[in-house]
Amino acid sequence: MSNYIIEAENLCFSYKSEDGTALPVIKNLTFGIEAGSFVAILGHNGSGKSTLAKLCNMILTPDSGKLRVGGVDVTDENLTEDDIYNLRRKIGMVFQNPDNQLVATIVEEDIAFGPENLGIAPGEIRRRVDDALRAVNMTEFARHSPSQLSGGQKQRIAIAGIIAMLPDCIIFDESTAMLDPIGRAEVMETIERLNREKGITVLLITHYMDEALRADRVMVMNRGELFLDDTPRRVFSQVDKLKSVGLDVPQVTDLVNRLRTEAGFAIPADILHSAEAVEILAKLYHEIGGKH
Repeated sequence: MSNYIIEAENLCFSYKSEDGTALPVIKNLTFGIEAGSFVAILGHNGSGKSTLAKLCNMILTPDSGKLRVGGVDVTDENLTEDDIYNLRRKIGMVFQNPDNQLVATIVEEDIAFGPENLGIAPGEIRRRVDDALRAVNMTEFARHSPSQLSGGQKQRIAIAGIIAMLPDCIIFDESTAMLDPIGRAEVMETIERLNREKGITVLLITHYMDEALRADRVMVMNRGELFLDDTPRRVFSQVDKLKSVGLDVPQVTDLVNRLRTEAGFAIPADILHSAEAVEILAKLYHEIGGKH
């Protein structure tokens, strides 16, 4: 049996222009997302990242191809509305602007909103709210107004609202884009902990390379197609390929690439972190120094 929580096969989707012309956004996309994995999705604006997220969350319906969530084909015409509703509960989604997801005037009431709509018993809702607050380290803010929180704190409350619905997978669609560096760090720490400690599958759509480095796997999209799909180390070592589709690479990787290609130093291409670079460059310095 497949261990994929989301699986696509020749997936296609087009938006319709004002004159009725189809504008293809997702083109014959085939991939699988393993349960419990942490996958980053990169791509320039218009590459199809957010559209893919909405397809995976069943906000949009594919034009053709197959899309399975939890092993169930969501394109099956025989699925009932209840079937789709139950499938949507498996895939939570956190958007770019937390203000668009906060609906109540008290933090804990906001987190309870989703479970209440699912018809969960009050005692179970209380437990879920408390668990979700602990998961995002926001217990002390339970009785605060969301309007009094920072951007990073608001986004953590939005995440808690999704956690309280007990999804198997959470899609983060540019969820740190509107945050300052401190808020970004808070949210990324929360995302990693949810994946590592609770086993929640994470799909992180981002344009920050340092965030993508934390993932198990990086999928790079270009013009609605899968351009690269591998570990962060293997993806980011392909500097020229990434730059050819308008993407940057981590600063350390860019420096190493320039030392290799422009200065001719024989150093590995797949260095991602500063500590690795320092070690390699120190060794190189001693080797060069030993020859003079």
